[in-house]
Amino acid sequence: MKLSAAGLELLKRSEGFRNRVYRDVAGVPTIGYGHRLLHPESFSDGIDASQAAEILASDVRDAELSVERLVKVALTQGQFDALVDFCFNLGAGKLAHSTLLKILNAGRYQDALEQLLRWDCAGNHECPALKVRRHAEAELWNNIAADQQAAA
Repeated sequence: MKLSAAGLELLKRSEGFRNRVYRDVAGVPTIGYGHRLLHPESFSDGIDASQAAEILASDVRDAELSVERLVKVALTQGQFDALVDFCFNLGAGKLAHSTLLKILNAGRYQDALEQLLRWDCAGNHECPALKVRRHAEAELWNNIAADQQAAA
């Protein structure tokens, strides 16, 4: 499965674009559409939109592969999109060790969605931007009509 246009739009809107290195909420050096810098990356001259798009495509592919590897039940496109955005945002390790994944792999889709909505904190504090993002993911998760249209 691949991230849909709707999923990519959510991801880009949530992350925003920055052409210079900045520190994210967790203090991690980041650039472009939420790309966390890996050693020895530096981008001292910044990046342009096309470089950001290339990096984003690679990061999205990593998130897609993580969801495919970790999730053992069938997903709708919307559920897949929501989980790819979640992995992109928090990392595959967070999904791998989550109650969300355990419940989802047991086939309890609605309970898994409720778990997804719990991931709205940075540190021990509720983060309004994460709350908005999780609710947008929930909208994708529940978008059965769009999934059926895409399959037709």
